[in-house]
Amino acid sequence: MTGIPLIVTFVIAIIVMILAISKFKLHPFLAIMGTSLVLAIIVGIPLIDIAATDTTPARQGIATIIGAGFSGTFASIGIVIILGALVGTLLERTGAAIKLADMVVKLVGKKNPELAIMIMGWVVSVPVFCDSGFVILDPIRKALRRKTQASSVAMTVALSAGLYASHVLIPPTPGPIAAAGSLGLADNLLLVMGMGALISVPTLIAAYFFAKYIGKKITTIEDEDNSLVSQTYEQLVAEYGKLPSGFNALAPILMPILLMALSSVVVAFKMSGQLVTIIRFLGNPVLALTVGLIFGVILLFASGKKDEFNGLTNDTLKIVGPILFVTAAGGVLGRVIASAGFVEYIRANAAAIAGVGIFFPFIISAILKTAQGSSTVAIVTTAGILGSFAASDSLMVALGLNTPVLAALAVMAIGAGAMTVSHANDSYFWVVTNFGQMKTEEGYLTQTAVTLVMGVVAMISIFALSLFL
Repeated sequence: MTGIPLIVTFVIAIIVMILAISKFKLHPFLAIMGTSLVLAIIVGIPLIDIAATDTTPARQGIATIIGAGFSGTFASIGIVIILGALVGTLLERTGAAIKLADMVVKLVGKKNPELAIMIMGWVVSVPVFCDSGFVILDPIRKALRRKTQASSVAMTVALSAGLYASHVLIPPTPGPIAAAGSLGLADNLLLVMGMGALISVPTLIAAYFFAKYIGKKITTIEDEDNSLVSQTYEQLVAEYGKLPSGFNALAPILMPILLMALSSVVVAFKMSGQLVTIIRFLGNPVLALTVGLIFGVILLFASGKKDEFNGLTNDTLKIVGPILFVTAAGGVLGRVIASAGFVEYIRANAAAIAGVGIFFPFIISAILKTAQGSSTVAIVTTAGILGSFAASDSLMVALGLNTPVLAALAVMAIGAGAMTVSHANDSYFWVVTNFGQMKTEEGYLTQTAVTLVMGVVAMISIFALSLFL
């Protein structure tokens, strides 16, 4: 199946999946896996490539769609989620999360917890993937909510938005840095970073007000838990005895961020040598979070709770298990869409919609993001379609985006499209909704909606800038 029928089939499949989850209360894992399997058959993917095990010499090494999508997601985000959740649990049980919340409240004031967590997310996600960043910062979000009695939904949406903005707009996050290279801006990364920071401002302002609005409309288990009322906050602090110092509380989070940031820097500047190899090794998200976990264990021992470690680990694995499986199912759906030829169809017909100028990168990236779930894939694929602004035969030239500044705006437009929208085939959607203790339908009203708002506002800001640059 190709062309318009392929697109129509995809749209119908997404609608059916959403209805199965929200209307008929089918578990997301079953709904996504079922939709993926039926969609793969309908679009004509060979049955042997969907699920069968094939070890013949001619096809050896070819991963099946379901197996590759499922295992690929586990490989990319599974261990990160587990380690990050363990760090978060240790921060909670030792009182470190409460200490960090107190520090943030003193910095921005008790009346602005959503702004505080949003800014924290925006900074953290420059070197760290948004999935990892949310897991790392979620204990602070919860502690801030306890401290300030803010809406749990508002805090979840604010954190998600802060992380997402820098994830798609600011190098050295892999997506934006790859787009900058493809568009011919490898030597102008500071320009792209500055442009990303600039576009982030109106984007995050819009997300902030949306978070405040939606927080008044939706409540979660956290909001309804009477144990979190403000009168008991001091009692909660007292349960931990003496809270850890600011540095000790920050170390399990700060060390992974620093290691990943250093790794991103040495890669961006193409450094080499033995020290660089060690930095890149430790900067891998799995290794960086392992270092953070070690600092968390030290914190646990220092608080006199070392005997609780095994129990904490078991409890954490029970919590993250459902998240991992639903996230992996989303990876299967993304792999089905990619294998169906959707990306190739967009590439082949890109010239037909090239007349829309700076909106072209946004439209292509948004289509790819919505279709297959990964912002990074959407960014990299769209950038590949556009080519370098300095190449005479590229779409960038055809679109009139033939200067470094306009090329930087094109990177921003790609990023804006890559956040539009996050839904069931996006691992970040499930990380946010599950850690935020929201139902799937609430995830559409919060995470999907805020990414739509952010993408549209970012693109309007980009278009306004393009009129003057």
